[in-house]
Amino acid sequence: MPLSPLDDRYREKVAELEPVFSEFGLVHARVRVETEWLIFLSEKKIAPKGNWASLRKKSKKFSQKDYEAVKKIEQKTNHDVKAVELFLRKQVSKKFWPWIHFGCTSEDINNTAYGLMIREGQTLLTQKLVDVLKDLSKKSRAWKSSAMLARTHGQTATPTTMGKEFAVFFHRLKMITGTFRMVPVYGKFSGATGNFAAHSVAFPKIDWIKYSQEFVEKRLGLTWNPLTTQIEPHDGQALLLNELSQAGAVLIDLCRDTWGYISLGYFGQKQKEGEVGSSTMPHKVNPIDFENAEGNFKLARGIARTLADELPISRWQRDLTDSTLQRNLGLVFGHFLLGLKSLEKGLGKLELKPKALRDDLKHAPEVLTEAVQTVLRAHGVADAYDQLKKFSRGQALTLEQIREFIGKTKLPAHTKKELLALTPGKYTGLSAKLVEKFVR
Repeated sequence: MPLSPLDDRYREKVAELEPVFSEFGLVHARVRVETEWLIFLSEKKIAPKGNWASLRKKSKKFSQKDYEAVKKIEQKTNHDVKAVELFLRKQVSKKFWPWIHFGCTSEDINNTAYGLMIREGQTLLTQKLVDVLKDLSKKSRAWKSSAMLARTHGQTATPTTMGKEFAVFFHRLKMITGTFRMVPVYGKFSGATGNFAAHSVAFPKIDWIKYSQEFVEKRLGLTWNPLTTQIEPHDGQALLLNELSQAGAVLIDLCRDTWGYISLGYFGQKQKEGEVGSSTMPHKVNPIDFENAEGNFKLARGIARTLADELPISRWQRDLTDSTLQRNLGLVFGHFLLGLKSLEKGLGKLELKPKALRDDLKHAPEVLTEAVQTVLRAHGVADAYDQLKKFSRGQALTLEQIREFIGKTKLPAHTKKELLALTPGKYTGLSAKLVEKFVR
C-alpha cells in the first residue's frame, strides 16, 4: 500500500511528475545517460562505430517492461547503476560491451540522470507558475479600481484596491519565477574522484576535459561543472530548491490573504453542484482550495529547505547521504505542483463582492485623517500630525466629524473643498495606475 498521499489520494493530480521523479523515472534517466555516452564515444571514434537508431529509440521509449527487466537484474547485482549497464548489454552486440559505462563512476550517471529529471521538473513547474501569473495578472487588471479597506497590524489603514493587492503578488511571483526558470542544472562527467584518472591512463592523448564539457552541455543539455569530487556538489540543486522555497513563501502569503478576504466577505466562491462544505453545517462554503494549497506549499518548502541545507555537504570525496536525500526530490516537486493546482482551482472560484468592500470602507472614515494631516503639512502646519492624533487616535469617528475638523482648519478654500469631497472609497492614491504600469 502507498505510504505517501502523492501516490494514492493525490496521484492523478500529480500524474505528470510520475514518469519524471519516480524510481521508473530515475532508471529511465540513467538509461538515457548511459546510452548517450556510448553513442558519444562511438562518434568520437573511441568506441567502435555502430548504428544507434534502435538503441536510441529504446532509450527514449523506455517501457514498464524494460524497467522491470532492469529491476530483475538489480536483484542479483544489488547495485542499481550496474543493473542499467547489464541491461544495455542485452541491447547491443558484444563488441560494444566494454564501452558501456566506460571511464564512469556510478555518480557520473546518477548526477546527470538527476540533472535531466530536475530540468524536466523545473520546466513543468515554470509552466504552472506562468499559468498562475496569467490569472493574477487578469484579476489585477479587472479589480484595479475596486477600492477596499487596507489593514496593517490587523487595523484599518489607508485604502487600496483589490487589483493593486493582487498585483503585489503578481510582481513578487513574477520575479521569483524568472529567477527559478534560469537556475542552471549542473552535471559532471569526470570519473571516480573528478580527475579523469582512468580516462587519461586508457587514452592519454584525448582531451577528456573538452569531451566531458561537450557531452554534458551538448548531449545532455546541462551546465557543465569542471571541478568536482566524485559527486557534483549540488550547489545548483540547493539554489533551485531555495528559489522554489521562496516561491512557496509568496504563494502561502497569497493563500492566507485570500482566505482572509473570503472570511471578511470580500469574495464569494462559486459553488459546485454536489459539494459539501461541512458534515453538520449545510450553509458552509469553505475556502478549502486555499487551505490545501497552503498545506502543500508548506510541505514542499520544508522538504526543499532540508535538501538545500544538506545536499551540498559531503564527507571528503563523497558519501552516500546525498543518494538518500535526492530520492525525495519528487516530494518537493509533487507537493508544490499539487499546491499550484489547488491554488488555481481556488482562484477560479473567486467572485468579488463590491458591496462588501464599499460597506467596510463606509465604516472606516478615520483612514482619511492621514490625508488631512498630510495636506496640512504641505501647507506648512508644523503640528499637523499631533493635531490629528489628538483628534482621532482610538476614536470611532464619523465622516461628518472629519469634515467638521477640516472646516475649522485655515486651509485655502479650494483645498478644503477637495478634502471635503474625499471619501475612503476615493482615497486609493495611484493604485489603479500602478497596476496599469507594472502588470503586464
